[in-house]
Amino acid sequence: MITASTLILLGACGAPPATTTKAPTTALPPSSAINPADAARNEAVAVYLKMWSVFFSAGSTSDWQSPTLGQHAVGTALNKLTDGLRRDRDRGVVTKGEPTHDTSVSSMEPPVDPKKVVVRDCSDSSNALKYRADNGERVGNTPGGRQRIDAIVEKQPDGVWKVSDFGVHEVGSCD
Repeated sequence: MITASTLILLGACGAPPATTTKAPTTALPPSSAINPADAARNEAVAVYLKMWSVFFSAGSTSDWQSPTLGQHAVGTALNKLTDGLRRDRDRGVVTKGEPTHDTSVSSMEPPVDPKKVVVRDCSDSSNALKYRADNGERVGNTPGGRQRIDAIVEKQPDGVWKVSDFGVHEVGSCD
């Protein structure tokens, strides 16, 4: 009997395989077999990171009306994002770059089948700074740095996870 590893070895040696049958694939477990707490943890962190990614993308032009912001944020979180971008636009400021993230989950409610996840991040904004849109000059002398962010990510009635609130602490709060 020819196995998948035999076919690989034969192929590596230059000999043609004796058959052209496909090696069996390993199927992923059905989504219902995934632990709900692990799924919630993974989804919450992914949505949190996507929210920041679209925020900084919109920040490159201070587009406070970007429809992508509402794909990952709702309520207070969405208001904070749009208000910040609107203030930047009014001041003629854009953001260049994107921060890095070091995320973890600090709590989940309820623990068995979570609907609310608190994400803790130690974000580094050193490479995400403000510049004047008209001449490209850097705004201020603040170098950015590592700062703690706590975010609440909640499962919405339609089953979609979104960030509902977050708090950004001062630079140096992760150290």
